[in-house]
Amino acid sequence: MPDRERFLLNVPETWNTTDLSGQEMAAARARALAETPDPRAKAQVNDFFRTGRELLRSARKHGALFSASTAEMYDDGLFMAYVMVFAVNTPEGLEFTLPVLTQALGTSRRGPSDREVTSVTLPHIGTVARVTGTEETAIAADVSTKLLTMHTMLPVPGSPQEYLVVSCASPNLPLKEAVHPLFNAITATFRFVAPDGAPRPATS
Repeated sequence: MPDRERFLLNVPETWNTTDLSGQEMAAARARALAETPDPRAKAQVNDFFRTGRELLRSARKHGALFSASTAEMYDDGLFMAYVMVFAVNTPEGLEFTLPVLTQALGTSRRGPSDREVTSVTLPHIGTVARVTGTEETAIAADVSTKLLTMHTMLPVPGSPQEYLVVSCASPNLPLKEAVHPLFNAITATFRFVAPDGAPRPATS
């Protein structure tokens, strides 16, 4: 399974590669609160960063290889988004292909009502499966929040049962039409790197 040195993923210049320990996110929260005089806005900032902490906690638990995020204040509020790369091993005979994911995650089954299972062609990878939807994530025992999500399944070259999953998420639900193209653009930069440092060609 590739480690962090075996792939590249570009994020916008304003995004920060995330310290999975959460220390950098705590500093970003402090900056956002300092720039937010309104008590209601401060509560929103705290809610968003609480979501971020839970995402990082879950990422560490599931072995994330890479994480980057943004938390920027605009005139109309705070924008937050995350991208993470996870290593996944599938059972023998199971692949994260479009037909398999469609059967397992189709809209007739439990899950987000807006879930879509599609294929997408990435410049450096080829055609792969993608799952999008508005997912509800628990951030405390009795508190949950909804996130716009995009998960893209990337087969590891030469390892049929191994995948890297690029997962993007944002709590800014009203910005779906802008967030999904952003997530797609970030994911499209992904490329595997050979041991000699050279980019690997697309597989299909």
